[in-house]
Amino acid sequence: MLNEKLNWRYATKAMDPAKIVPRAKLDAILQAINLAPTSSGLQPFEVFVVTNAEIRAKIRDAAWNQAQITDSTYLLVFAAWDNYTAERIDAVVNQTHVERGTPMEMLNAYYDNLKASYLPRDAEVNYAHAARQAYIALGVGLVAAAFEEVDATPMEGFNPDAVDEILGLRAKGLRSVSLMPLGYRAAEGDWLQGAKKVRKPMSELVTEIV
Repeated sequence: MLNEKLNWRYATKAMDPAKIVPRAKLDAILQAINLAPTSSGLQPFEVFVVTNAEIRAKIRDAAWNQAQITDSTYLLVFAAWDNYTAERIDAVVNQTHVERGTPMEMLNAYYDNLKASYLPRDAEVNYAHAARQAYIALGVGLVAAAFEEVDATPMEGFNPDAVDEILGLRAKGLRSVSLMPLGYRAAEGDWLQGAKKVRKPMSELVTEIV
C-alpha cells in the first residue's frame, strides 16, 4: 500500500491553483513531520506554512520562478537552526523532563556530554548537522503527502539568503534549507506527469552483508 503511494508520487512540476488541499490533510502532513526522527530528539528546525500571496510571489522570484510556489495551496519552508546553543538544548531537556518524567540527573548526564561535543564546534558545522535533521523531516513529509494523495515538490533551487530575508529567519536564529509546495497536479502542462519512475535496480542499490 505505501509503496503504491510512493510510486504514485513524483516531483510535481505544475499544480492546479483551483484545487485546494483540505486543511485536515495539511495538518496530517505537519504532524508526520513533527514525528520525524532527529538526532538526540533535538528537532533543530522549524517549518513555516506560507499562504500569503505577496510573500509567496517574493519567494517565487527567489526560486527561479518555479510556479509551484504560488500555484500550490500551501508552501512549506524548512528552516534549520543556525547553531546549537545551551539554551536550545536545555529547552529539549526541560520538555523531556516534564512530559516523560525522566529525572534531570539522567537527562543531564546525556545532554551535558552532547553540549560538550556540539557547542565548541564551528557554527557552520552545527548548521549543516541541523540541516540534515531537517531533511529527514522533509523526507517524512513527502511520504506523508503521498499517503494523503497530496502532490508535493521538494525544492533546493532557490536563493536561501533571499528567502531568509523575506521571512526574517536570521533574526530567529534560522536558515532556510528546503521548500515544499503542497497542492494537486494540473491536468496539463507537466512534462513529468505520467512518466515512468526511473530508479536503480535493487541489485545496484542494496548490498546484503551476511
